[in-house]
Amino acid sequence: MADTAQGTDTPSSHPVSVPDKPALEGLEDRLSRQWREDGTYTFDRNTKREAVYSIDTPPPTASGSLHVGHMFSYTQTDVMARFKRMNGANVFYPMGWDDNGLPTERRVQNYYGVRCDPSVPYDPDYRPPAEPAKNQRDFDAVSRRTFIALCEELAIEDELVFENLFSTLGLSVDWQLTYRTIDDTSRAVSQRAFLQNLVDGDAYLAEAPTLWDVSFRTAVAQAELEDREQPGAYHRIGFHAADGTRIRIETTRPELLPACVALVAHPDDERYKPLFGTTVTSPLFGVEVEIKAHPLAKPDKGSGIAMVCTFGDLTDVTWWRELQLPTRAVVGRDGRLRSETPEWITTAEGAAHYAQLAGKTIFSAKEAVVALLRDSGDLEGEPTKVVHPVNFYEKGDKPLEIVTSRQWYIRNGGRDAARRDALIERGREVEFHPAFMRSRYENWIDGLNGDWLVSRQRFFGVPVPVWYRLGADGEPDYEDPIRPALEALPVDPVAEPAPGYEESARNQPHGFIGDNDVLDTWATSSLTPQIVGGWSRDEELFATVFPFDLRPQGHDIIRTWLFSTAVRADALQDSIPWKHAALSGWILDPDRKKMSKSKGNVVVPTDVLEQFGADAVRYWAASAKLGADTAYEVNQMKIGRRLAIKLLNASKFVLNLGVTDASIGAGSLDRVTNALDLSLLAQLRSVTEEATAAFAKYDYARALQLTESFFWTFTDDYVELVKDRAYGATDDPGTQSVQTALATTLDALLRLFAPFLPFATEEVWSWWRAGSIHRAPWPEAAGLAGLPDSADAGVLTSVALALGGIRKAKSEAKVKQRTQVDTAVVTAPAGQVAQLRLGLPDLLAAGNAKDLRIEEGGPLTVSDVELAAESVDQRS
Repeated sequence: MADTAQGTDTPSSHPVSVPDKPALEGLEDRLSRQWREDGTYTFDRNTKREAVYSIDTPPPTASGSLHVGHMFSYTQTDVMARFKRMNGANVFYPMGWDDNGLPTERRVQNYYGVRCDPSVPYDPDYRPPAEPAKNQRDFDAVSRRTFIALCEELAIEDELVFENLFSTLGLSVDWQLTYRTIDDTSRAVSQRAFLQNLVDGDAYLAEAPTLWDVSFRTAVAQAELEDREQPGAYHRIGFHAADGTRIRIETTRPELLPACVALVAHPDDERYKPLFGTTVTSPLFGVEVEIKAHPLAKPDKGSGIAMVCTFGDLTDVTWWRELQLPTRAVVGRDGRLRSETPEWITTAEGAAHYAQLAGKTIFSAKEAVVALLRDSGDLEGEPTKVVHPVNFYEKGDKPLEIVTSRQWYIRNGGRDAARRDALIERGREVEFHPAFMRSRYENWIDGLNGDWLVSRQRFFGVPVPVWYRLGADGEPDYEDPIRPALEALPVDPVAEPAPGYEESARNQPHGFIGDNDVLDTWATSSLTPQIVGGWSRDEELFATVFPFDLRPQGHDIIRTWLFSTAVRADALQDSIPWKHAALSGWILDPDRKKMSKSKGNVVVPTDVLEQFGADAVRYWAASAKLGADTAYEVNQMKIGRRLAIKLLNASKFVLNLGVTDASIGAGSLDRVTNALDLSLLAQLRSVTEEATAAFAKYDYARALQLTESFFWTFTDDYVELVKDRAYGATDDPGTQSVQTALATTLDALLRLFAPFLPFATEEVWSWWRAGSIHRAPWPEAAGLAGLPDSADAGVLTSVALALGGIRKAKSEAKVKQRTQVDTAVVTAPAGQVAQLRLGLPDLLAAGNAKDLRIEEGGPLTVSDVELAAESVDQRS
């Protein structure tokens, strides 16, 4: 379809048919259905790479409900997709559902009232209770297989709801390009990538201190940490030196006293230099520990000397590793202190003290230790209350512990400076929008303190695809895992025997065991370009869409999704995963706090869509720049709805004039002879140029602002000025000029608004044209290059100001706007005087003025307005 704004061939059309009462109601359902039936947004895979614009769409977590924040960010992606499509790109715009991992497990547990217990045998006839138990302790214990089936079942139901909402919002997604992060394809791709990482040495198994969530009983990666301010207290505790003196430390975790392995002070701290290399014994437990030096110790914090435990925090891990300290772990994976007395506590008194802590929770153990220290005299003074940041799993409710466990890792530069630098360079190959967001990516890499922990001790996820041989003693050989054949993927080592073994050999000497863990959900989500692009399954498609052109996402997950995707593409394809990264901001509630389901301050999107309509919601979302946190603003949606309704009504006015495609197209600009009409088109040319340039910079908000501002100039100023002339005889040159200007401008405005208001623009297009506006070309400013030199954009501005002055005078005189003006004086600078004279006939008609005297002078003003005598009499 040709671009009418370029003055080229006339587009496909049909007889104009305008409804008597245009309305927004019902458009979403009707047009969404029509777009699907017509394949309006279907990707054509028979396209060369240079003609493709591919989007690595964020797969929303399919575990509950969406909120307005999703509508906000996904609309921003969609306006770019629509702009690119109208500019001739074959847009690859998929949609995925992130339905694997802990969020889905939690929703299933609460929704059905069940909990997974792998020891429970599979019951094919099991169905969840009609009413879930209120207390989690009373949830039904179900087998792993049953639990996974329930996760699958509920996720699919949620995804149907999400798809309907996104369709209602008007996302121009190709709904044939959908995927789930837990389906067979995603599991196979995720496992294949992991196995490739393993072969290349980028994945490895290690036993090491691990961040651990005691509620979910799973390891947690650094990227999933969240600092939360928590109340605590510093306890001043005395360690005993050989000469009877006491070395005092201050700690917020006295319950870890039995796990103490050293005291550490700064190498330059004169107070402790004489003590380096000497030993002290711990209070209560009598365990001998050495005093060591390390630069991470802070002389100005507390007493300047710290207790190192295995493990209280990540600094303890650093000291433990770099000072080669022993491991004395007392906290188990359940968040309780071990039940038996540790072997390093050798005194009867120490054992008796530990017996009072054995099996207690962290909280109870802390209370018990403080009471014991107080009784022994080793607690000096009362604890000093503080509020301090504590590490939490971002989805957890209890502080994280650090336990020693065997886990899988993927190298990400956390312990390799060369790899870290390479990933920073990768980031510099990507264009960030806004540009300053790149620093968040680089700062995250600079702050890494370890590789990416990718194994999780959960049930619903992509299984780690390896088995381990068992020796004669039944001990696993972790050094040489058994890998599946690639054509066998996906596999589940817990449910399937290792290659070359029968199931009966599971857990038997000289047999095998399957890895029980699943991969971190980010380990699969980090492969969204490979999953949806066809890597390892459809290499022709993958070459067509990869590297992707755009990754849109929230700025809060740069450290997780954006970085992890860069890590995988670098390792697997030696490439960046996409050329542009568009980072959206958060939606803030009236208190300027981020909206989130966990905080209970979200707005349900269905309510908003029903109240204001999709175009209004999209207007609000697209008014915000990328990277900007934006307040949830109902007034903006009201403005957007008013804009969409005005577009319908303004279009009705233009089309009811009898305008057809004959009014525009090849040679149409020759019919535009009136200075005011030429001025309008000159402004349209500028707006089109600037809006196109803004879109090219991913500044869609600027493009919307420019288009909207021009639209109101068009309706409130130009249309009001030319109404009389527009209704003239069809063979009158002045009428032909205005009708051509009106039709050309409406055509361009519909296209300019199409990415933002897809429903209203498509509705108007259907009154006038065949096909979809969303497959029509974007208006090019070059199409208006044929305007004569006399086309002065300022004419419309000056004449509109003068008309405003006349209307103001009538309002102040408290007469109707149709009241005749007998005489008035318009004073303006020389340049504007010339412009006013060019537009004088339309100004006289619109202002219902018999005589306007235009004089050169200062700023444009209207004065000495004399109204028709009968109007003044009627007023009085």
